[in-house]
Amino acid sequence: MNVEQFAEWYRRQGHHVIHTASSYWFDAAPRVYQAFPFGWLIAPSGKELRDMMLKYGILSMRYSTPLEASDGKVSYHVTLSNPYNLDLLRSQARNAVKRGLTKCVVDRVPFERVAEEGWNLQRDTLDRQGRLDSMTKEDWKRICLSAVGLEGFEAWAAVVDGELAASIIICRIDDTFYVPYAFSHRQYLDLYVNNALFYSVSCNLLAREGINGIFFTVQSLDAPKSVDDFKFRMGFNAKIVRQRVVFNPLLDPFITNTTHRVVTTLFKRYPEKTLLAKVEGMTRFYLHGKLPLNQQEWPDCVAQFKPVSHVDQPLEPYLQINNPSNIPSSAGGDDGKP
Repeated sequence: MNVEQFAEWYRRQGHHVIHTASSYWFDAAPRVYQAFPFGWLIAPSGKELRDMMLKYGILSMRYSTPLEASDGKVSYHVTLSNPYNLDLLRSQARNAVKRGLTKCVVDRVPFERVAEEGWNLQRDTLDRQGRLDSMTKEDWKRICLSAVGLEGFEAWAAVVDGELAASIIICRIDDTFYVPYAFSHRQYLDLYVNNALFYSVSCNLLAREGINGIFFTVQSLDAPKSVDDFKFRMGFNAKIVRQRVVFNPLLDPFITNTTHRVVTTLFKRYPEKTLLAKVEGMTRFYLHGKLPLNQQEWPDCVAQFKPVSHVDQPLEPYLQINNPSNIPSSAGGDDGKP
């Protein structure tokens, strides 16, 4: 599967897709575009970005770029590559996987089933994350059914007594598997179904010919920190990158610390409004991305690698951090997507 098929998945959902010199982009929100595939690190020129925003009336754009770039908020990608097996996991995570595998059956499931039964899981996941207004049941059906018949797309689930307990949607782009969605229901979390599902599917994917790794997620603008903590407890890796947010030239002068304070105040007053959460995140990422590396707030999973001063330092030690040691070792937990 190549990236064009992933773009077709977005088009089937009704998204607008743009292909430029640096990447592909889709409208993640009205007039807000996100680069994909999400694991690509790109460095589009200022002209490319300005031309896109002015031509299509785009308000803001977001993409991942290398740490050595001059702009962008310090962030991370959650990834996994070989070797990966039970012996590499901490004891609590290893035991959670074993317990989960005794409680559920992990296997591929049809997208039609995920479109129907999976909504109960996805809705519960969004509710736990405080993002319930970000998607409707019809949106969910369109996401799932748009993958039917598309090469490289698969759905997997942990099934308990015939019921979907946890599930993920995956797709292959070149030599990497991506995980656009992961969802589960809280009533099954004590059975460690997420641990069993993520471990079993990861082992299956990494054993396939021509696969070099799995990309799980980019740091979310607004999802709770616990979403990614679960993945780190499962032995996944944090790769340090920058996330860059760019605003339309006509809007850019108005994106200030004062603007961010106003948006933050509104979000605290209306925490259930996903749109406000996204706007707060985009504004925060934009403003923090203008700061030197040592003045930025680094995510907890990579904070131990923050440079102490803004001088020229070798960046190689920061580019791949495996199994961050500051993540609690408890193996239980929740999971979802940005």
